[in-house]
Amino acid sequence: MMKTLKILLVDDDLKNSMLLKRFIETEGYEVIYANNGKVGLEMYREVHPDLILLDINMPELDGFEMAKIIRQNDKRVIIFFLTDRTDKVDRLHGFSLKGNDYIPKPFYPEELIAKINERFESMTVNQDVEYQLGNTVFRPNLSSLTYKGETHTLSVRQTEILQMLAENIGRPVERDAILDKIWGDSSYSNSLALNVQITYIRRLLADPAISIISIKKKGYILSVES
Repeated sequence: MMKTLKILLVDDDLKNSMLLKRFIETEGYEVIYANNGKVGLEMYREVHPDLILLDINMPELDGFEMAKIIRQNDKRVIIFFLTDRTDKVDRLHGFSLKGNDYIPKPFYPEELIAKINERFESMTVNQDVEYQLGNTVFRPNLSSLTYKGETHTLSVRQTEILQMLAENIGRPVERDAILDKIWGDSSYSNSLALNVQITYIRRLLADPAISIISIKKKGYILSVES
């Protein structure tokens, strides 16, 4: 039997949060509610949720501050920012804090459920997949790279990028395909963020048999020498 997945909903709008909580619970998830970031942080430490739905504008501790504290030690929990702040600057700040999605208010609950279901499905599908890349073992479910007994941890986003490349060893993966799947659109700022993440991944790949080849303006190839 699969464990019930826990979702922590942190939002100071009590009325709408209770409606959303009931809606998500009908999908079979367990939902824990906190009415501000300070309480949210306490609940996070207590219940170890699988996903956090996080409002940004809140008293005590705002959503960005809460996410920043969580991400210092936890790269694995999924964070969806829920917000009426839709400026590009805020969106970029949300993604710089390793948020997995940024959902503008108002949104349809069905839309949010679809995103939650999709995220959890991709997690279970990839649960025990392991890639042998040269002498390196890449385990997406642990976000880890192990080479010569030494293990490095990848961020959630780096894991997703490397998995797309590892599924297509020796074949080009288009930039736009990566951007659309992982960031949701191929805007200039997201494109720059992808460049940065590729640089980080290259640094973590210590195995000389592995390289990520850039194809100018097109995409990337993960090359593994046999």
